Amino acid sequence: LQVEKYRELTDKVLNLYPNIQKISITLRESHSADYNGWSAVLGNRQDFFASKKYEIHNIVDRVGGGDTFAAGLIYGLNHFSNDQDALEFAIAASCLKHSIPGDLPLISVEEVKSLAKGAASGRVQR
Repeated sequence: LQVEKYRELTDKVLNLYPNIQKISITLRESHSADYNGWSAVLGNRQDFFASKKYEIHNIVDRVGGGDTFAAGLIYGLNHFSNDQDALEFAIAASCLKHSIPGDLPLISVEEVKSLAKGAASGRVQR
């Protein structure tokens, strides 16, 4: 995926809708049914951020991944001092959700923080 294209897209949306302050987009690279690349971007009126990319193998369930990302982003924007940390928290939460059956993300804040601050390899330890 070309992340720079998503910068252009977020800029266009922010220019089109002046009341929107931030926009975030999840990026899925579907290699197979149970192996995906997973990342996200966030644009605000000053900056553009890209999350680390997780290579998720042995996906249990994708259902609820987007909702978990949105919930993680809301949490992150309210608990972290910058958009990059909020974005990393959100994508880590969503990544963990892929290892849980059903649409309810049975994960703790500590688990998400641990993954978000983990190795650059993006390997999920669960």
